[in-house]
Amino acid sequence: MQNAVSLEKTTQSTINNVVWKACDTFRGTMDGSDYKDYVLTMLFVKYLSDFYKEKLEQLQAEYGDKTDRIEAKLKREKFRLDDSCTFDYLIKHKEAANLGEIMNKVLERIEEDNRDKLEGIFRSIDFNNKNKLGDTKERNTILKNLIEDFSDTRLDLRPSMLEGNDVIGDAYEYLISHFASDAGKKGGEFYTPSEVSTLLAKLVEPKEGEMIYDPTCGSGSLLIKASKEIGSKNFRLYGQEKNGQTQALCKMNMFLHEINDAVIEWGDTIRNPLHLQDNLLKTFDVVVANPPFSLDKWGADFAQNDPFMRFNHYEVPPKSKGDYAFVIHMIKSLNEHGRMGVVLPHGVLFRGASEGKIREKLINENLLDAVIGLPSNLFFGTSIPACILIFKKNRVHNNILFIDASREYEKGKNQNNLTNEHIAKIFDTYKNRKEIEKYSHVATLQEIQENDYNLNIPRYVDTFEEEEIINLDATKINIATIENELVEIKSKMSGYLKELGL
Repeated sequence: MQNAVSLEKTTQSTINNVVWKACDTFRGTMDGSDYKDYVLTMLFVKYLSDFYKEKLEQLQAEYGDKTDRIEAKLKREKFRLDDSCTFDYLIKHKEAANLGEIMNKVLERIEEDNRDKLEGIFRSIDFNNKNKLGDTKERNTILKNLIEDFSDTRLDLRPSMLEGNDVIGDAYEYLISHFASDAGKKGGEFYTPSEVSTLLAKLVEPKEGEMIYDPTCGSGSLLIKASKEIGSKNFRLYGQEKNGQTQALCKMNMFLHEINDAVIEWGDTIRNPLHLQDNLLKTFDVVVANPPFSLDKWGADFAQNDPFMRFNHYEVPPKSKGDYAFVIHMIKSLNEHGRMGVVLPHGVLFRGASEGKIREKLINENLLDAVIGLPSNLFFGTSIPACILIFKKNRVHNNILFIDASREYEKGKNQNNLTNEHIAKIFDTYKNRKEIEKYSHVATLQEIQENDYNLNIPRYVDTFEEEEIINLDATKINIATIENELVEIKSKMSGYLKELGL
């Protein structure tokens, strides 16, 4: 049986420390990008178990032996767990010879009993995987240690014992960010740092009652940050993710942040967009994304015959760079008053050929609202600087704001960081469309056209620092003074040497 739980509230820091320690079970046996799935899945199972156990105890205390009343109430709860698929059940069977099989069956039963919410959420996780976890004896040792790590009495995830509503969700984000630093670069895909997600969420200014969409949602951090800007539960989140296990982690992340009705689909957004309405692309109030940078083989061959005709109006982007493919999809996913923010590499600002033509059309259609240059080395796995582009439907002006925020950051050990002050300055400059010397400039359409629709930020924000003018007369006097002092010092040194007989 699990030890008695602590009476102290469970903080995010506690969860971070306990679960990060659990990672030691796997270190040395597999890469962090692989074992993260086991650790994060176990955290989710522990959360479901503690949540359900507390609800059951509350109902038993209220209704006693009236099992029919208890059953009726449990059916209205957001999760339902049988005794054979709880964390306590795993503890009882941690010495079993077929532990991996037992754990897989627990996951299957959790999905089966909560099909409407959790279907497919454990599809890519296999606790009986010989290739990743080793032969039976080695595998059982690893899994037993993992269960014991999560049996730590400090890891009490009952709702009444959590210090705040977002404690588990924020701990989940913390862990994902740390795994991202281990995993590094994967095909141009980079975990969006928390501060970049926060900045982007502020820039698109989501409001109550709005629908928010991320076509490359990853673990869901951008969507969650956008929802937090609203300050209420009156919103709806939609996302799509190509990687099956990442999509599963995103769904878990939503539940852990108490977002129980997010629609997170699994599939390739360009080749197979899944958020549809009347067989057309569904449109949204807010669209945010950090798509894979310059994705190769993104589907240019498919774009020629796209059933949703996303690329008919614009040029088809280059086969080897999918940046504008995602931009076009996002534009097509905006409703008549929609706003959109996207993180992209700087090349989208100035590359020519088809990308130049797309850029020109987007500007002439008065969709681009702002270009914001970010510092280098913000993202795990790459040191290249990125930019944020903000697009809006129905703009009241036709100028474009340029912000060069590349030189203002906090230097970290591995990555640079944006502080709250940096984020506030960028947002204030954007919100009020401020002109700040060597930082921001509101460019007219004529300026953009004179630059042949090249959006390279230094063309609009002059950050050149003039060198201080040298006063030659003063410099000559200073040199003469130093030379006289040097003669005097040499004379003194000669005297000291004579005294020493040298």
